[in-house]
Amino acid sequence: QVQLVESGGGLAQPGGSLRLSCAASGFIFSGYAMGWFRQASGKEREFVAGIGMSGGTTYIADSAKGRFTISRDNAKNTVYLQMDSLKPEDTAVYYCAARDWGPVRATWGYNYWGQGTQVTVSS
Repeated sequence: QVQLVESGGGLAQPGGSLRLSCAASGFIFSGYAMGWFRQASGKEREFVAGIGMSGGTTYIADSAKGRFTISRDNAKNTVYLQMDSLKPEDTAVYYCAARDWGPVRATWGYNYWGQGTQVTVSS
């Protein structure tokens, strides 16, 4: 059975850091591009970061450029999102997702989704 399990969320102060992890199982991880998305209360789900199958190409949303970094370790079937210089507007539920073809930046067409992990940025 396919599983994507996020971890690492929690409470951080503005300017602080968190590292999210997403552990994958039940599919050939290296054959899928991975993405991170977030959904704040009352807002639509949005793309945050994406990474190609081998990790050679990455995409970061404008709102996160210079602050967030996406990476993956195919030997561990895990994708990461390093979040630095956090802002209150980063508060959201963060989801990881996997797709075997198509545009990484799109919110549509992903094959698998995790359950999400809450990130709260507040003083």
